[in-house]
This record gives sequence, structure tokens and C-alpha cells, in this order.
Amino acid sequence: MKPYAFTVVLLCLSNVFMTIAWYGHLKNMAGRPWFIAAVASWMIALFEYLLQVPANRIGHQVMNVGQLKIVQEVVTLAVFLPFSVFYLKEPARMDYLWAALCLLGAVFFIFRQKMFGA
Repeated sequence: MKPYAFTVVLLCLSNVFMTIAWYGHLKNMAGRPWFIAAVASWMIALFEYLLQVPANRIGHQVMNVGQLKIVQEVVTLAVFLPFSVFYLKEPARMDYLWAALCLLGAVFFIFRQKMFGA
């Protein structure tokens, strides 16, 4: 698998764990003290880091840090929206579309030199 694709796959998997760690406790641990939720989130976040660190190392072979960060943000929104809608039962709003369009603009600008040699 090419470094770009492998990086995106690892970042997607990493983001699933990250999203659960950051927001999952809002639904399933709402009645527990915050520090219990924090410890549970830290344990889940370990798996995020076990995927995210290799993703960034592999991705850095073909992308600079700014490009990696923008890819990460696109992946974050792509994972967060379904999680928010289907797991947390929050409504999808048009703001997500506008945010996605802004991220597409960020992708264009951060990768335009690689795409067009400009």
C-alpha cells in the first residue's frame, strides 16, 4: 500500500479511537465523575496513539507536517460527523458542509505545489 493511502487508513482508525476517547463518555459515562471518564479516555487514547504515531511517521516520508495536519483535520471531520449523528444522536447541520468545504480549500492550498508544481 502506498504511503499516502496507508497514512490515511491509519489516521482513520486512529480517529475512531480519538473520537470515542474525546466524546464517547458524554453518552455512556454522563453520570460518573469527570476523573473516571478522563481515566477511561486515556486508556482508549493509548490505542489512538499506537495508530497515529506510525501514521505520521509513514506520512512524513511523502508529506510535510502541514500537509499531514490538514489530512488529519479532514479525517477528523469525516469520522466525527457520523459519530456525532449516529452515536450521540446530534443533528447534522449545514455548518458541517461549510466546514468540509473550508477543509477542501485547505487541502487545495496545502497540496497545490505537489499537484501543480507551483
